[in-house]
Amino acid sequence: MNKAHPLHGSNKLKLGVFSTNADGGLAISDVPERWTASWQDNLTAAQIADRAGLEFLLPIARWRGFGGRNKVRERSFETFTWAAALSMATDRIGLFMTVHVPLVHPLYAAKALATVDHISQGRAGLNIVCGWNPKEFGMFGTPLVEKGYDQAAEWIEILEKLYASAEPLDYEGTYYHLKEAVSRPASLQVPRPVTMNAAFGGPGRDFAAARCDYLFTTFSEMGDAGKHVADIGERADKVGREVGVYTVAHVVCRPTMEEAQAYYTRYAVDLADHEAVDAHMAGKKEFSQSHDPHAYERYRQRFAGGAGTYPLVGTPQTIAAEMAAIAAHGYQGIALSFVNYTRELPYFCDHVLPLLRQAGLRE
Repeated sequence: MNKAHPLHGSNKLKLGVFSTNADGGLAISDVPERWTASWQDNLTAAQIADRAGLEFLLPIARWRGFGGRNKVRERSFETFTWAAALSMATDRIGLFMTVHVPLVHPLYAAKALATVDHISQGRAGLNIVCGWNPKEFGMFGTPLVEKGYDQAAEWIEILEKLYASAEPLDYEGTYYHLKEAVSRPASLQVPRPVTMNAAFGGPGRDFAAARCDYLFTTFSEMGDAGKHVADIGERADKVGREVGVYTVAHVVCRPTMEEAQAYYTRYAVDLADHEAVDAHMAGKKEFSQSHDPHAYERYRQRFAGGAGTYPLVGTPQTIAAEMAAIAAHGYQGIALSFVNYTRELPYFCDHVLPLLRQAGLRE
């Protein structure tokens, strides 16, 4: 039975859990309770989120870490097999796969994605990224593609055509050349599973506007959050489409503001893995367009705390209020990270979700 994907549900503000598949999650810290991304912990976190009614699980695609004492994010689970396994251990939550376009052929991706969509009964989703880390690409003997989103446009076009017809596909493009290609079964979702793209720069946003259902983006200040929604709206209008906008945040939720701020300082300043933070920031600044340029100079704590994403640090009441403000700027959802998901996600779900329901953002 082809059920509606959770991202198409009725909650005004969709919520998901981000980066549980990778060592450290998004945090770059030496705290003893840092996330080790064991399979059992991944399973537990997914089931907590599923039972709480969250809409999605979103992994990162990481092939190489950022060094430091912990070789942060060097250990991570591959996202197709990760999603397939978790689909059998959950009932309602959406399961995304994050794919580096230049490293995964679209014919393979079509088959793997459809497989997860069938296993999960229509809960699969695809996060399309082009990559930014030359050291990762070097592991594959593949250079970074100068016009990565031109390649991504061909990539997703091939995937959609493979699903649309059982007849063999011949395709002649700039990046791909297919002869009598087929991929059966097609996905349960039509014309293909839900797609998102995490982009900040113009080419990525143009691609998301033209080819994806959702854009994931970051913002540095709450006062600037709305401009990113307006920007993608204008780009989508030009091609006659509507694209939802999501953002990412790292969370420290505690009974008092003092406790939350003290813990944030402890793990993201005092016990930050500074060597890995430096490597991550330097690589992002040189090769990636994922943040406002001034973020690297002004928000080092945020890169240690959650890869430069927006911090939701405080009590359940203050965090719920900030999430309501994000929704008021036009964001349809937020992907959330924690230092330790299995320890912190239950408190967040028990104390923040009821406040979001009272605010009319969730049912």
